[in-house]
Amino acid sequence: MTEPRPATVLPAGKEPTLRVVPMPADENQSGDIFGGWIMAQVDIAGSIPAMRLARGRVATVAVNSFQFKQPVLVGDVISLYAEVVRVGRTSITVNVEVYAQRRPEREQVVKVTEATLTYVALDENRRPRVVSAQQ
Repeated sequence: MTEPRPATVLPAGKEPTLRVVPMPADENQSGDIFGGWIMAQVDIAGSIPAMRLARGRVATVAVNSFQFKQPVLVGDVISLYAEVVRVGRTSITVNVEVYAQRRPEREQVVKVTEATLTYVALDENRRPRVVSAQQ
């Protein structure tokens, strides 16, 4: 008999940057949610604080790390928490943590993914520009 894993909780005192529910169309052939779907949600969540800080358009220039810890299932409520961890001259690095809330009748929360992405601030010609917060 396996011991149950300790329950994970959502980060206290933080609001999710993005919350979404995967649907059957997002499943792979094994019945789990496609990793690419999760990656897209992480990229969207990471871009939100980057755009706010840059006060404008940003583009993803690097996925520094990406770790899938648990599968995401249809019907999970996915909460993505994004936090700026570094600001360069034109770049902004963001950590994103992803939690899945499962089984609403006895809510189980698991950390499913964590990633670090780097964005670059862009001007009206889609060229790198100095991050506004540093001007």
